[in-house]
Amino acid sequence: VQLVESGGGLVQPGGSLRLSCGVSGFTSDYYDIGWFRQTAGKEREFVAGISLSGSRTYFGDPVAGRFTISRDNAKNMVYLQMSLLQTEDTAVYSCAARNGGVSRNSNHYTYWGQGTQVTVSS
Repeated sequence: VQLVESGGGLVQPGGSLRLSCGVSGFTSDYYDIGWFRQTAGKEREFVAGISLSGSRTYFGDPVAGRFTISRDNAKNMVYLQMSLLQTEDTAVYSCAARNGGVSRNSNHYTYWGQGTQVTVSS
């Protein structure tokens, strides 16, 4: 089982980025996915989540209305589209997988990717 994030980088405030999470080792539609972010000295923060089929999505309050999440089960990919980025969005972003529904609690996730750095700065 492996999750691999990509798409991070440096972006100016107000800009956009799309993060990708590639999943292997699962049956394609067997998992719920969450995106979390973390900065030094802080706990992981729930960013967004998407259900097995993609019919239900969830967002953390700081990103609601600015981020969207989607998935392509045929490609085993999950995407996090981030818009109107702010300096406060700077963090390492990680995707995680579990069964049993999207959870906002990172401790409920079984599998994690290595993370990708997103830096929002002028």
